Amino acid sequence: MTIPLLLLEDDPAIARTVAYALEREGFTVEHVGLVREAMHKLADPQHAYAAAILDVGLPDGSGLDLCRDLRRDVGRNGRLPIVMLTARGEELDRVLGLELGADDYLTKPFSTRELCARLRALLRRTAHAPAPEPQRSEATLVCDEVGQRIRHGDTWLPLTRREHGLLMALLKVPGRIWSREALLDAVWGLDADSTDRTVDTHIKTLRAKLREACGDVELIITHRGLGYAIDPARL
Repeated sequence: MTIPLLLLEDDPAIARTVAYALEREGFTVEHVGLVREAMHKLADPQHAYAAAILDVGLPDGSGLDLCRDLRRDVGRNGRLPIVMLTARGEELDRVLGLELGADDYLTKPFSTRELCARLRALLRRTAHAPAPEPQRSEATLVCDEVGQRIRHGDTWLPLTRREHGLLMALLKVPGRIWSREALLDAVWGLDADSTDRTVDTHIKTLRAKLREACGDVELIITHRGLGYAIDPARL
């Protein structure tokens, strides 16, 4: 059984190379070169994709904008696994893509073998990620994005800037597993002194503050060897 993918890439040579490599690995690839074409395909209920591969720079827009719109979708596309393709050295695009909800990224030029491996790993993770539940009652958190604050009930959480960034990233797609590298990119950006240990330390202090505010509900789950996720069943 083949695995259907949507590829949004405006460079025909890159698209052909990627599609050929993926199809040899058991994927089926539907290629489009414009954002509006991708939106049309995704809106069609006859198309059910296992994942989407989105380029950033496109003639009629940006894959980043499409990624953001997909994550706002309350329907079937809201949890669609997304891999972003970014230009060499465009770290801002990578960080922004992760903040907007992308699951992974590759920098051009990239290895098609690595792309295949990352897609398979991503699909394995998302297959085991619990679906978000519509009713959330145990530890409801309210995010004030303008004020960059998060509260539980009537209490604003006393978060540092990095703790706030971590929690906002995790809350964007409950159930999604963030690797330490992805969290470093999304929250610390260009801070060269930050390491995986930095993420672990901030997660530890963030957990303590959440337990104090929300009782004994453990919101942040550790997935050994993979990273961290918010448990959607406990929100």
